[in-house]
Amino acid sequence: MPPISPARDQQFRRMRDTAREIFTSALRNASIESAFARNVHCERRVLRIGHDLHDLDSYQRVFVVSIGKAAHTMTAALESQLGSSLEGIVASSVEPASPVSASQVRGFRYFCGGHPTPTAESILAASAILKSLTALDSAALAIFMISGGGSSIVEKPVDDDISLPDLAATYRTLVHCGAPIAEINAIRKHLSAVKGGRLAQAAYPAQQVSILVSDVPDDTPDALASGPTMPDSTSIHDCERIAAKYDLIDQFPKSVADLFRQHALNETPKSDDPAFVRARWWTVLSNKVAIDEAAVAATRAGFAVEVDNSCDDWPYDKAAGYLLNRLRELRRTVSRVCLISGGEVTVTVRNGGTGGRNQQFALACAEPISGHDVTVLSAGTDGIDGNSPAAGAVVDGSTLDRVGARAGSAKAVQLALSSFNAYPLFAALGDMVLTGPTGNNLRDLRILLAY
Repeated sequence: MPPISPARDQQFRRMRDTAREIFTSALRNASIESAFARNVHCERRVLRIGHDLHDLDSYQRVFVVSIGKAAHTMTAALESQLGSSLEGIVASSVEPASPVSASQVRGFRYFCGGHPTPTAESILAASAILKSLTALDSAALAIFMISGGGSSIVEKPVDDDISLPDLAATYRTLVHCGAPIAEINAIRKHLSAVKGGRLAQAAYPAQQVSILVSDVPDDTPDALASGPTMPDSTSIHDCERIAAKYDLIDQFPKSVADLFRQHALNETPKSDDPAFVRARWWTVLSNKVAIDEAAVAATRAGFAVEVDNSCDDWPYDKAAGYLLNRLRELRRTVSRVCLISGGEVTVTVRNGGTGGRNQQFALACAEPISGHDVTVLSAGTDGIDGNSPAAGAVVDGSTLDRVGARAGSAKAVQLALSSFNAYPLFAALGDMVLTGPTGNNLRDLRILLAY
């Protein structure tokens, strides 16, 4: 293949910038602040959440629990509506923004739990939340604000024999097994004292309302943070089936494996549990909002836009092949097309380097689009991709050529893919997508441009 001309190189640079601008615009406009402005409002001590009205003066106590990667942002947004008369607990995987004294809301206790595996602080947070919720009575209102990442940020094993190292090892096994998040969370729920509706049980008989910023498929809201306040749609039978499907039992630590071998898992609360009689749930922000905002930005940039979420939870390489083929089909009839895909792809990590599912997906696209007028960006809306400092990465028709110039051979791409070590390659090219933690979490966006 002849070297890329300066004119084409300039075009590739412009399109990489355009893809970044579309992603950045989606992040900016699918914000928690705007979602709360639309869905949460308080006037004269009457709080509207969704279509529900709560007269705050009719409750003897209002207690707030905010958990997940967006916990700080959601707490600040609620305070802007209700003022500083709140009390509760905030648990996130990051510290509040600096200065801490200015970013923490008075009346709240703060915990910094682990992600993607629980830490001692995760267990402290869960214990504090459970203790506070069990003190509520029927004259109290419990406001839960839940976002992605909560599964590991707030955690307490359902069995005291499961140690923190065993818990962390179990999470690592689940995250690396290649299962979609809904299957991972089915098992997490049944091993937890807080997931799968068990926080709702702890808060009973208080009035409960959950405000959800969702990083799970729209049809499985109880998978968000492993559904701590919702009836669980999964069962012990599902857990046993999933464990067999991915050969997990022999990979689990003994304390967890024994629960499966002895069929000793306890069932989670279902929709007929009394805990849910006075409970409501409102999704105020989801991946669909991010997709819609990306589509607006792409249209404004002069692209015909198509959305295709068919490959949600597919293996990253299968998803890459499908979306690139779909882009080629669209390109036959439209001169400038943007294909947007939401949701997440899966990666089975065997030899873990530094990277994440978004960088793995992007790198898998590099060779098929080499030399073509195509740009692909894949990034997480939380600003974190796997164990790397990047949110994701961008590739185009020049990537393979530029990798060869820097690394001596485009075979470096295949080596990075096979060793799950995409980040160093993208860092060398300057093609990472760097946002830092966004305080939001709406799953991933894949933006494919043909021009």
